[in-house]
Amino acid sequence: MTTDTYVINETETAVINTTETEHETDEQTLPGDVAIWIFILAELLVFGIFFLAYAITRLSNIELFNESQLNLTREYGAINTAVLITGSYFVVLAVNAIKQNKTQQCGRWLLAALATGTIFTVIKCIEFYEKFSEGINLSTNVFYMFYLSLTFFHFMHVLLGMVILAAVYVKNRQGAYTAKQHMGVETGAAYWHMVDLVWIILFPLVYLLH
Repeated sequence: MTTDTYVINETETAVINTTETEHETDEQTLPGDVAIWIFILAELLVFGIFFLAYAITRLSNIELFNESQLNLTREYGAINTAVLITGSYFVVLAVNAIKQNKTQQCGRWLLAALATGTIFTVIKCIEFYEKFSEGINLSTNVFYMFYLSLTFFHFMHVLLGMVILAAVYVKNRQGAYTAKQHMGVETGAAYWHMVDLVWIILFPLVYLLH
């Protein structure tokens, strides 16, 4: 083999390896299962329609919305915002831990995220109880119809996110995830981040915007 032939062969090998690496990178652009991203996009579309309907309706009922808004406990919403953001941080730590093959540490962070979800649901239940005790329901007025519908719809997504994280925690304890195979952890994390993102939009829109 001549020197020129050797160089050409080496160059072709390098190109092939680079192409394969880029192909693998392209396939792993989104963390987690592709199916969960399709589901997330569908859910974000539904929430987006909800938010748009709220904004349009508010334009025709500004005084009613502003007056009714004053009856909301903003402190609950603010605390829950901090709680969900903290939960998302814990989920990020769980993903980073499993990428380093630290399964026990991953499990602890998942439990911490579940704890924040529990705090959120408890505060939300207290808020719902107070509103229902005041005689507020879906038929009280159009603002409360949106408020209860949006927050309860999101509340159900938080519960589903907790179920997903709990399932990921159990599988992690069973040794299903490693540094090389942890798609399940990333899938659960992606859904939890979606729940967090929706609340970050919902809280100022419903509780604060005047």
